[in-house]
Amino acid sequence: MSHTQIETRKIRDRKRVISLTQELVRIPSVYRPGVEGGNEEKAAHYVADYLGKLGIEVHVEEVESGRPNVIGVIDSGKPGPTLLFEGHTDVVTEGDHGSWTYDPFGAEIAGNRMYGRGTNDTKGNLSCMITAVQSLLEDQEVWSGKVILCIPCDEEGMMIGIKHFIKQGWADDVDGAIICEPEENQVCIAQRGAMRVVMNAYGKMAHGAISWSGINPNWRMAKIIVELEKLEKREQERLGKHSTLGWPSITPTILQSPAKGDAQINVIPEQCMTTLDIRTVPGQDHEVLKEELQQILDRLAKDDPDFKADFSVIEDRPWTSTEKDEPVVKAISDAVRTVLEKEPVYNGVPGATDGTFLHVAGVPIVTIGAGDREVPHQIDEYVDLDELAETTEIYRQAALNFLNS
Repeated sequence: MSHTQIETRKIRDRKRVISLTQELVRIPSVYRPGVEGGNEEKAAHYVADYLGKLGIEVHVEEVESGRPNVIGVIDSGKPGPTLLFEGHTDVVTEGDHGSWTYDPFGAEIAGNRMYGRGTNDTKGNLSCMITAVQSLLEDQEVWSGKVILCIPCDEEGMMIGIKHFIKQGWADDVDGAIICEPEENQVCIAQRGAMRVVMNAYGKMAHGAISWSGINPNWRMAKIIVELEKLEKREQERLGKHSTLGWPSITPTILQSPAKGDAQINVIPEQCMTTLDIRTVPGQDHEVLKEELQQILDRLAKDDPDFKADFSVIEDRPWTSTEKDEPVVKAISDAVRTVLEKEPVYNGVPGATDGTFLHVAGVPIVTIGAGDREVPHQIDEYVDLDELAETTEIYRQAALNFLNS
């Protein structure tokens, strides 16, 4: 392509990615059980129709009622590697509409920013990956192998979409995956792991004025939380601050007493519950951490005959790490150098993504995309329009780098 043709293509792709992002943001896809249309279905079918019109092989698979995955397959017909792009259709709640400066589902443009729920996380980046592939097809670029577009539901929840995708065998022959999330176009090669824990302390319900006739679970839970803080500090001293992921952490989030039923100021509750959001870094073994949690409960029980507590792990997502010399990382890094004309910034993802489970399935992953890393889930979420265009170009170039390597 001549310089003029390249610039013309960039202008074309910029218009497309902005338009597609607006269309997707204007389709609310917050998961709201029991609310008609309160799921990803409309957004998923819009994407499926869009891909179908491009001549892409499209599969729509129902994960739960009204919650489909969309899979697009582009096969060059020539032997070569398989590259996967992943971007989810669901978004988190917009919260109070009145707190927004702009309509959360209006995709309004002000200055060089587009505002709305999902502009940043991650409908903007979903649009980038689709536009990048559309650009390759329209320009009849030469490449070998296969591209899979993985567009799952429920990344913001328990990630049932990506789990279903993997269970159906779609990831079996994938050689590398680009996870399309807001990372300021930094090349993220690590992710913190996550353990979601529900912990209960049990007591005996009684009158608050006759406390000796009951067993107060709140005293027991307070001791547990103190011990959890000590465990967090020991892990931080042992491992230090990770170069890209920061500190390992154990965070009590919900503290509820009674765990069920109505609270009353003069009633000792029967049960106290807390949830833990545990974030891990390389060097931590989740099975060892589970043993540490149990040891805390066992030690406290030795000193208190009325102590009774337990915990359950409701979600377990390991930390991930990908070497810089992996082909998919090299493809992205070289694309960043070409498009942004500077050396890539390597970083890590502070939370888990759908890429976590692709990593577990044996797929090398790298996470990169448009959007300020601090903006996801905030009021007045936004994405920079220039960054959308840059990300589209990075994805496009990375695909060519990887497929023609």
